[in-house]
Amino acid sequence: MNGIIELELGRLIAAYLFVVVLIGIVRARRIPREREITVATLRMTVQLILMGYVLGVVFEQRSLWLTLAILVLMQTFAIFNIYGRVKEPLSTSLKRIIALAMAGGTTVTLLFFIFVVIHVAPWYEPRYLVPIAGMLVGNSMTGVSLGVTRLVDGMKSRRDRVEAALMLGSTPRQASREIIDNAFDSAILPTINSMVGMGIVFLPGMMTGQILSGVSPTTAIQYQIAIMLGIMGAVSLTVVVFVQLGFRTFFTHRAQLRS
Repeated sequence: MNGIIELELGRLIAAYLFVVVLIGIVRARRIPREREITVATLRMTVQLILMGYVLGVVFEQRSLWLTLAILVLMQTFAIFNIYGRVKEPLSTSLKRIIALAMAGGTTVTLLFFIFVVIHVAPWYEPRYLVPIAGMLVGNSMTGVSLGVTRLVDGMKSRRDRVEAALMLGSTPRQASREIIDNAFDSAILPTINSMVGMGIVFLPGMMTGQILSGVSPTTAIQYQIAIMLGIMGAVSLTVVVFVQLGFRTFFTHRAQLRS
């Protein structure tokens, strides 16, 4: 057992008491979130249970193609989740930029992490590749979602300023530079904030999980530092690709704002 405390089904079910408490609080304050909390809890439970069985098969098979299929599924789900998070309608060209930024940014970061940082062999070892990819893709998804929202809102709310700058001779990049910078800053800020409080204010999930499973705290810390730096790289790369290419979809080939 290595000192690992197994969670019995009854104890695991007891943890759902926190969900009941949250629903009671929002209902008492008349905040219409009961359905969202319930659906989120059910989805989280079902998805994790299914993923547990899938990962068991993937780890046992150690198949390159099966591992790649899992990565493609992660990317696809993340991309469509970004589409769904943005309230404003997205153009087809902007959706393509989102997909390109997510696929390109996370893949480059993941390959660098696998080949250079941890140097695992074979490189497609699912026990390493799948969890690391999940953390990189998940955090990049959050960052790009924030970047998309801020970019779309900025181009909409500051349309007059952008048009005025264009009439004064600015290029589309110059006219929308402040909006682009704000979108990038908003997207990476959550990652920076989590790094600032990590280790003192809170212990991250990966590190906590490793320690609970019996791994030495120093080893867990080494992996957590590497993972956080990888997350920062993935988020910054995906977001910078998105904002640098995404703003162009708001302009015509004649450097005019689209209606």
